[in-house]
Amino acid sequence: MRIVLASQSPSRASILRGAGIEPVLHPAHVDEEAIRARLGHAAPDVVVAELAQAKAAAVDYPDDVVIGGDSMLLLDGELQGKPHTVEATIERWNAQAGKTAELLTGHCVRFGGREVVETSRTTVHFAAATEEDIRAYAATGEPLECAGAFTLEALGGWFIDRIEGDPSSVIGLSLPVVRRALYDFGLSVSQFWDN
Repeated sequence: MRIVLASQSPSRASILRGAGIEPVLHPAHVDEEAIRARLGHAAPDVVVAELAQAKAAAVDYPDDVVIGGDSMLLLDGELQGKPHTVEATIERWNAQAGKTAELLTGHCVRFGGREVVETSRTTVHFAAATEEDIRAYAATGEPLECAGAFTLEALGGWFIDRIEGDPSSVIGLSLPVVRRALYDFGLSVSQFWDN
């Protein structure tokens, strides 16, 4: 039995590797915009959970544990996805610098025909970064494909004053959420460790 990560996020894979698990990587390709459009004005927790469920359901590993995840930043009452471009990253950082927001990470863990769905919420306090640093950070390309336009574990860490909540969730995958799901399935965490 293996853990399958239905994600192309290098950060999610890195969290599992750092926690002793070499996941099978099978990125799920779902139409996120169509899912968000279908959900309309659903609560932010529901949106990230539905996206995580869609990703977990898109890969077929019936004998393994499959993890789908999705993260979005809730800033000023609006969900923010990945910025994708340098210009959008600069705009986002100009909007969030010096503010507090919540990073929502939806998880769907599937095993044996069952699934556990949970959204973790972590408060992020953004630094009042200078325009020079915002532009330089965006130009590195690092934040372009990250929820919230930042990383906690790399260059973006310079611009996060503090977080309140689960640090692994901010990086993209909550180890406590996955642990609870494994326990719910009658599995242990240690049985997946690479020895």
